Amino acid sequence: MGILLAAVIGLCVYGAIAGIRLYRSEAKLPGDLAIALEVGSTRTGAVGSGIDRMGMRYAPVVLRMMGPDRVNKVRKRIDMAGNPGGLTIDRYAARRAVYGFLGGLGALAMLVNGHTVLAVGMIAFGVFWAEVGIWSAIRERRKAIDRTLPDFLDVLAVVVSAGLGFRQALERTADKYQGPWADEVRITLRQMDMGVSRRQAFDELRRRNDSEQVAQFVTALQQGEELGAPIVETLIQIANDMRRTDAQNARREAAKAVPKATSIVTMLMVPATILLLGTGMFLGTGTGL
Repeated sequence: MGILLAAVIGLCVYGAIAGIRLYRSEAKLPGDLAIALEVGSTRTGAVGSGIDRMGMRYAPVVLRMMGPDRVNKVRKRIDMAGNPGGLTIDRYAARRAVYGFLGGLGALAMLVNGHTVLAVGMIAFGVFWAEVGIWSAIRERRKAIDRTLPDFLDVLAVVVSAGLGFRQALERTADKYQGPWADEVRITLRQMDMGVSRRQAFDELRRRNDSEQVAQFVTALQQGEELGAPIVETLIQIANDMRRTDAQNARREAAKAVPKATSIVTMLMVPATILLLGTGMFLGTGTGL
């Protein structure tokens, strides 16, 4: 089996090298992909770039198989993840092609050797591995935005109260922050510079982020604008509501932790303690087996 696995790995490496050479010599990159590979080359590793180049010629086939609705859903998830490593829908399709090929090849090798469970694992790798990074990036990005947003709104309220207009204050505050939320604010500002209305730009901000606090911020901001409420009071109220929500979520998570800890004690520590006491009592009797 070891020889077969070594042969499979060697074949994959050889195919990867040959695929890169063939792609560079003959394949023509789509416009979106060419820009992503050049701009994103500083944000992705050599392995990721190599996988993208190997699967790029098969990306259009994968996209056609996915269909327009599936492509739009994946594109939305990539936006919510913040395009990690310069990821685009075309690069996603390229990785699906490479991972699918490697997963199918590994599953075939496992089935030949009678390892059904490992074969299922290799199939799951080929189908879901391209999704794992997106799911993880969405979760981490949402947590970072939820941590940053209340403090950002407090600073924004102070800057607005100092006399700057809302747009200028938003840009000034975003320049002082780093991270996904500051990036989202800059994207929104650039959209408004290009002629997009403020309401539409903030609607796009809400669409790009799978965060309840972002949706709360955009909704409250638009309602305050429609009703003519003072922007400073609106921002302070939104920040206070977010902190109150965070406190409630923290208490809810703490309440869930107690049953989990009790279950671990019941299933592990109690049987182990009984076993230890029983063994000590048996040894204390001096009974020979």
